[in-house]
Amino acid sequence: MYKIGLVGLKTSIEQILDLAEEYKHELEFISFPYVNTEEVEEIVKEHNSHVHAWLFSGPLPYEIATKTLGTDKIMVHVPATESGFYKSFLEMIYEQGKIIEHLSIDTMSSNNISEEALSQLNIKTQKIYTKVFESDVDTNELVHFHLDLWNKGRTEGAFSCFPSVCEALREYGIPAYRMTMSKMEVRQTLRILSEKVKTSYFKDTQIGVEIIEVEYFNRVAEEMKTPYHLQYLELRLKEMLIQLGEKINGSFSEKGNGRYMIFSSRGAIEREIITLEDTIQKLAFEADTTVAVGIGFGETAYSAEINAFRAIQHSKDMKKREIVIIQDDGKIIESPGKKKELQYDTRTHNKLLIEKLKKGNISVKTYKKISALVQRMGWSEFTTKVLATHLEMTERNVRRIVADMCEVDLAQCVGEESNATRGRPSKIYRLL
Repeated sequence: MYKIGLVGLKTSIEQILDLAEEYKHELEFISFPYVNTEEVEEIVKEHNSHVHAWLFSGPLPYEIATKTLGTDKIMVHVPATESGFYKSFLEMIYEQGKIIEHLSIDTMSSNNISEEALSQLNIKTQKIYTKVFESDVDTNELVHFHLDLWNKGRTEGAFSCFPSVCEALREYGIPAYRMTMSKMEVRQTLRILSEKVKTSYFKDTQIGVEIIEVEYFNRVAEEMKTPYHLQYLELRLKEMLIQLGEKINGSFSEKGNGRYMIFSSRGAIEREIITLEDTIQKLAFEADTTVAVGIGFGETAYSAEINAFRAIQHSKDMKKREIVIIQDDGKIIESPGKKKELQYDTRTHNKLLIEKLKKGNISVKTYKKISALVQRMGWSEFTTKVLATHLEMTERNVRRIVADMCEVDLAQCVGEESNATRGRPSKIYRLL
């Protein structure tokens, strides 16, 4: 059963748990209530390894957790929508016996829904004062915002995302209402969470194949002083790989001439990428040669093995012999888990793009890799020299590819930059 870390205010957690009963046979919810949002960071850090996914009661704790953990794990939150605003609006009308036309509202910058919600009502409000806050908000600052407007006679009521702010304002006699989630939003979020967990499970149980090749093995064998030295070397290499196979609950086999194969599950392989990298370094040091690794994922052992063979060939084409993964959907991942990780597709269903690539004699793989690299590096503009360095290709080859892309309107030359040394100025390009 999947363990779900449920983070939110106590009242919000209770509301979610009431509606989560139908999922009790597939999801186990572990509650982590907080009083102040500052506690969220410590909660997710301390318990991240104990849960399979996170569910947050709103966008604020979700954003804090995303900044703290990244996005490696399933994380969903109950969204702030117009229904929460309408709920507060109706409560205010019912309690006050009238429509309050001058309001102050605090809302997150990424979920400013008040204006959109009001625009859908056929009710004219004379003035709405909005305070937009970030994830590191100080609730005292929000209290002063609402209180200042009230004291100046500009507002007749307030909406807030925080119960503590509402409580503080009510002590001053201000009609304050908290914008809370509705049952509909909670149910929809629970459905999304359940689907994501199921998808993750099937993805995790896909077959994975690692092909590890100690390159130039014949040369390594020739340099051994005696056949015994070679046999001892092979024993040390196999010991390292058997330990790796044990770590990922895999089935190890030797294919000869320095090539080895490990069958396991996709989830186990992805979780132990760092262990694989460490093993590769040890193998390369022990054999004093380069080591190429290709990983393939698939629904069947055959498809996973085919992808692994494609991946190791891709790895051997790279100068630095990085780990390469080819997924069941054809996506290629270079240097997984590292800062320079690069993901790109080898397929496209865009008919216009396919026509342009055919006309320019450019492969989908090459175009997608360049596009992914430019996006990952955050380049608005680039030169062929810089591009060639990151692609591990000759500048001449990259110039030809970019020129072909310009011919079919996939790229555009937007300027030139002079070189520090003699020679022609470098052209500056931009992807279209």
